[in-house]
Amino acid sequence: MDHRDLVRVSKRMSLALRHRPDLFQLTLDGAGWVPVADLLAALRITRADLDAVVAGNDKQRFAVVRGSDGVDRIRASQGHSVPVDLGLAPATPPDRLFHGTSAAVLPAIRAEGLRRARRHHVHLSPDEETARRVGARRSDAVVILTIDAAAMSANGYPFYRSANGVWLTDTVPPAYLTAPAG
Repeated sequence: MDHRDLVRVSKRMSLALRHRPDLFQLTLDGAGWVPVADLLAALRITRADLDAVVAGNDKQRFAVVRGSDGVDRIRASQGHSVPVDLGLAPATPPDRLFHGTSAAVLPAIRAEGLRRARRHHVHLSPDEETARRVGARRSDAVVILTIDAAAMSANGYPFYRSANGVWLTDTVPPAYLTAPAG
């Protein structure tokens, strides 16, 4: 499978496992898992295709486990807009986290902070490079925001860390954000 095919299948997997399982006649369990065989049938892909996407995804968007019943299951690591409980425990974040975004939305973020919108959490990166890559998916004019995660945590805002290293929180009020001048 070439790179374009990997990206296409990854996007379909994200749609099925994060946002619209109903479009594929899939039913996620309470934690977001679905049997691998069900996903393969729904997307009409092979196990080799799925394994290539999971292994080749630099952000580790998907997790595959074998259940005690011997059935392989898959879920998205985070980013769901459908109800799921990922079972993440609160974690102490590093002092600073980062968020890459479009310059076009910077005025709204300065006024309202970062909000989760239709997702379960706001996604934050542990370093500027990752934040830049994430922000570049939606815009050429990427702005990197710095989040004072230590102060947020000290003030009672919970943080969670997904299995693939993405930091999650419910909101980031403007007082905890530093954005480039402009």
